[in-house]
Amino acid sequence: MKKSLFVAAIAAISLVACKKTEANTTEATADSATTAIDSTAKAADSTVTATADSVKVATDSAKTEIKEVAKDAKADVKEVAKDAKTEVKK
Repeated sequence: MKKSLFVAAIAAISLVACKKTEANTTEATADSATTAIDSTAKAADSTVTATADSVKVATDSAKTEIKEVAKDAKADVKEVAKDAKTEVKK
């Protein structure tokens, strides 16, 4: 009878020891999952910032190009008006 109690006690201790390892493994997995989520969030944030900066640069470039086209069009209109005025005088 003493043997069976001793074996049962060792089995219980082994079971508790195994469960502790599982608990530690689960905690480690949860920690690594949290770290992965945090790093994904940081990567997404930096991507959004880079995209926003890229859009701003493209918008500024488009504004500059439109201003240049408007200046050219204005100069063309002045030139055509000047030519028309000269034709009317003839």
